Amino acid sequence: MGTAQGLNATLRRFIEEQPMFFVATADISGRVNVSPKGMDTLRVLSDSRIKWLNLSGSGNETAAHVQATGRMTLMFCAFEGPAMILRVYGTAKVVHPKDGEWKEVISGFPEIAGSRQVFDLAIELVQTSCGTGVPIMNFQESRADKELVPFYEKMGENGVRDYWRRKNTQTIDGKPTGILDDS
Repeated sequence: MGTAQGLNATLRRFIEEQPMFFVATADISGRVNVSPKGMDTLRVLSDSRIKWLNLSGSGNETAAHVQATGRMTLMFCAFEGPAMILRVYGTAKVVHPKDGEWKEVISGFPEIAGSRQVFDLAIELVQTSCGTGVPIMNFQESRADKELVPFYEKMGENGVRDYWRRKNTQTIDGKPTGILDDS
């Protein structure tokens, strides 16, 4: 286990096998945010770049933090098979549906109701550790297909924008997320 400047074939394969990952971000001040992510929302573009699609949720800390500092860490854990934890450290850029490059950055992802940002992460360092403290758990199914996606499909595009206006324009620390033109 150790560190490297980027991914390799083994680490890319490990990432692609994981049903979920965690994203951590922080602003200069305020709270550190850690969120679980899943579904078909992550693409390894190269050994030095990952792009992932962020879906709507009850908060939007990641977007505000990335706009402020760019710092992001992704963590992948082996819940099945050989133990390993992989952390990917880097600098990210956020692209919102309102941005001119949205159509380009969203291509390559499935259409998912509630899609609200794409994060493009330039990898600066990767670190592996043993992961023997992570429990072995079997993946059963994604809740997203039965709960998350239908929730946003039912809202429709206008309903999702209203939801963003109510819940996603500011962080819990009162920082703007940039999701809408007026935020």
